[in-house]
Formats: sequence, C-alpha cells, structure tokens
Amino acid sequence: MLRVGLIGFGFMGRMHFDNYERLMQEMHNVQLVAICDLKIEQLKNEKANGNMATDKEIYDLSGYRLYERIEDMLASEQLDMIDITLPTPLHADLASSLLQAGYHVLCEKPAARTAAEAQKMSDAALSSGKKLMIGQCLRFWPAYEYLKEAVSSRRFGNVTGAHFFRGSGAPGGWFMNGALSGGCLLDMHIHDTDMIQWLFGKPERVSTIGNNVVSEQGYDIVSTHYDYGDGKLINAQADWTLEGDHGFEMSYRVNFEKGNILFKNNEVKVNPNNEAGFTAQLEPDTGYYRELLYFINAITNDQTIDISSPESSVVTLKIIEAEEQSANLKGQWVSLTS
Repeated sequence: MLRVGLIGFGFMGRMHFDNYERLMQEMHNVQLVAICDLKIEQLKNEKANGNMATDKEIYDLSGYRLYERIEDMLASEQLDMIDITLPTPLHADLASSLLQAGYHVLCEKPAARTAAEAQKMSDAALSSGKKLMIGQCLRFWPAYEYLKEAVSSRRFGNVTGAHFFRGSGAPGGWFMNGALSGGCLLDMHIHDTDMIQWLFGKPERVSTIGNNVVSEQGYDIVSTHYDYGDGKLINAQADWTLEGDHGFEMSYRVNFEKGNILFKNNEVKVNPNNEAGFTAQLEPDTGYYRELLYFINAITNDQTIDISSPESSVVTLKIIEAEEQSANLKGQWVSLTS
C-alpha cells in the first residue's frame, strides 16, 4: 500500500485530497496518511477559493495526522510518496530533496518557476531512481485526451489551425505577485502551452503579446502564436481579468483537413466535413482524479512516466520563457530551435 503525505492544503491540496478519498474508497493501492501545511489548523476550517469547486468547504481531517512542519512529518511517518501542492517557488528545492531522500513525488504544475529549476527536479528523479510527475492535468482530461487521439491518429487528416482559451477572474493572494507566480502566463496559460506541446511538439518559434491589468508584475492577459514551419495556425489565449459573473472557462477549436472539433461548456462537438456532426462520449472523471490514479499505478507497477514526464515539463517551461521574452519585446518572434 502506497502511503502518501500531502504538503499544502489550499485549493489544489483540497482538490487532491478529495480524489485521494475517492481512490481509497475504491480500494486502490494508496493511503493518504498525513497532511502538512504551515496554516493547517486555520485552513481546515476555511473555504478555499479556486476556479473549480472542491467537494467540501469545511474538511473533517480527524482521520489524518496533521503537521505544520515538513521535517516533522517526514521524521514521524513512513511514507512512500509525497504530493506537493505548494506555491510555485517552493517546488524545485523541495521536490529535489524529497526525491534524493527516497520518496516518489507528484508535484503540481508548473513544475517550477524556471526551466532551469525544473531541469534540476528532472535530474534528481533520474539520479535517485524515484518517480517524479508534474500535475499537468489537461493531459489526463477526457476532452483533451479525445483531441490528442484525433491529432495522433489523423482520422480527420492533418491539423490546419487551432485556438485554445482559458480565462477566469484574478486568483488573488501570492498569485498576483508575478515575480513569484509568473503571472497568468505561467500559472494559467501554461495549461494550453503544455497541451500544444503535447499535441504538436516544440514549436520553432513563438510570438506573444501581453497586458498587465491587475497584478503587481507579469502579464494578466496573453495571446501567443506558435510557428511549426508547416503552415498550420496555432494560437492560445489566457485572461485572468474576467471578473463579475463570468466564472471559469476553458475551450478549444481545432481545424483538420476533414473536419473540426470544438470543446466548450464541458462538451466536445465533432464536425466531420462530409458527415453529420456529433457530441463525443467522454469519460466522466476529471484530470485530477485520472492523473493521481495514473501516478499511483506507475509506482505500483514500476512503469515509466510517459504522459506527463518531468522532461516534457522542462520543455513546456522553456516555451513559456520564450513567450515571456517575446511579450517583453512586444510580440517579436523568439526562436526555440536551439
């Protein structure tokens, strides 16, 4: 039985917690035994805000051992796996040290604040022999898995163009300090950048424009073009200035030679050029649940992390850094071929 320690009990920590409880109820090979957060006594009695709803607002954690210090949790518990849902700047050093100490590590996205730090994590996983996975949950999200299969199989021919969008209100807190979070570009837009990389590989160059509206540093609205040198038009936009009643939105439109696929309002509509369109039948589970199950099974069966490898996450961060450089240059193309 894999014994797990969860570090961080904000919005993403609770999202992971909800899914661990489900996995345990389903009798999978996992047991969440300990939760660590500097503010755990305060947080367990407060609602966490995020762009999706957690299962509960107030959590009964009486069945788990609670810690305020990571050192105390590691010294007191016999754990196999650590799940990190802390702020981005804390990922690299902690994940690397845990891997070297003999733990498997699941780390929330983005892998780290910089590609160099993410490379450090990837190197630590390789040298330690332990498994590291970054929680790029869209790779496990049914609507995006459906798109991945369509692109890979070429059942509608080659992709000719695509548009991805992600938006919500500003998250508040430490996220609004772009020096820490990387702003909308690194925290929100990275989902679609990672998806584009997963679907099409690393682009030859990127052009990004951005605007700062509400945060201290970084960009709050971004739009990127990805050039693959083959003529297809790929664009992704993200915006975390959508206040009021807008709520959270993620969507895509992908054009193929023989049709198009649209994802909006949690529904995937497939429109072949010469046949009647239809709504795709998707798995009901979220990417959060499916990424945890994938990682647990990979540890249990000693399988390679193929879907969301640390090496791939390094590439995604390199693309993001090229996008930021382009935005700083008012949209100038920045090469990724070197």
